[in-house]
Amino acid sequence: MNKAASPLIEVQDLQVHFGSPAQPVRAVDGVSFQIAPGETIALVGESGCGKSVTAMALARLVPEPPARYVGGQILYQGRDVLQQDEDALRAIRGNEISYIFQDPGSSLNPVFRIGYQIAEAIELHRSDVPTRQEVLDLLRWVGMPDPARAARAYPHELSGGMQQRAMIAMALACHPRLLVADEPTTALDVTIQAQMLALLTRLQAELGMAILLITHNLGLVAGIAERMHVMYAGQFVEAGPTEAVLRAPRHPYTRGLLHAVPRLEGTRERLTGIDGMVPHPARLPGGCRFHPRCPMCQTRCEVEAPSAAEVDDTRWSRCHFWSEVPPP
Repeated sequence: MNKAASPLIEVQDLQVHFGSPAQPVRAVDGVSFQIAPGETIALVGESGCGKSVTAMALARLVPEPPARYVGGQILYQGRDVLQQDEDALRAIRGNEISYIFQDPGSSLNPVFRIGYQIAEAIELHRSDVPTRQEVLDLLRWVGMPDPARAARAYPHELSGGMQQRAMIAMALACHPRLLVADEPTTALDVTIQAQMLALLTRLQAELGMAILLITHNLGLVAGIAERMHVMYAGQFVEAGPTEAVLRAPRHPYTRGLLHAVPRLEGTRERLTGIDGMVPHPARLPGGCRFHPRCPMCQTRCEVEAPSAAEVDDTRWSRCHFWSEVPPP
């Protein structure tokens, strides 16, 4: 990544709500981040924290209604996506900003052949290239053993790993500048997960594209992301360089996530989970949103919402007592 490069995409105080204005469901509540060309960042957190809604909002894919984009900006190459008309959005979606969705078995259309589904994006955005050959080249590029056979196959005729390769081929059909990978390895076994990680890393280097990785798999984050943002109840609670955050978290929630990760070496201690559940975005607690589950909770946490405190010049934490968070 070119550290001096202007952001490819910059999100400023994004707010995405569901429900009525009188009783809003704050799925995304004031998140800000940016991605530079060629950079990989990760959004990490439990299910229900708002990661996928944040990612889908980048190309305004969260339908309106039921969603309402009530505040903030999404600046893609300096243009606010939230102010674009449908024609401008169609030129971005799948072309400049592309997605790999979780669970390829349900994301691929079961009634169309793989080749047809990949060809759709090519015909829409790259009408100057021979479609059939490009489909085969893409399948070969992502490591399909027999591209011609895979192109003729229906999704159910492929294994989970091959389905995911087909999804990646679809996402890369137009050589996007930003690839959003939403839980790209959730439905795959560990061996195939490692193959997908290596594949994404190789393709990123070849295309020079940026990647936004959405995951709860901290091992995946450690292997691919340069920076990470930890999300809880619609807000970012910690952000910084991946290595620094994983080595010395400065928010109790991040520490709890790390304690829940199985380790191959060391003791036989039982894994420590995080008590309770992520609050429903329509029923958020007062004060710090994590305080009902936090082992470090004090009276101040119950009544005063913490602001983002600067840990150093590369990272911050949304915790009153971030300096007292013990090592993982």
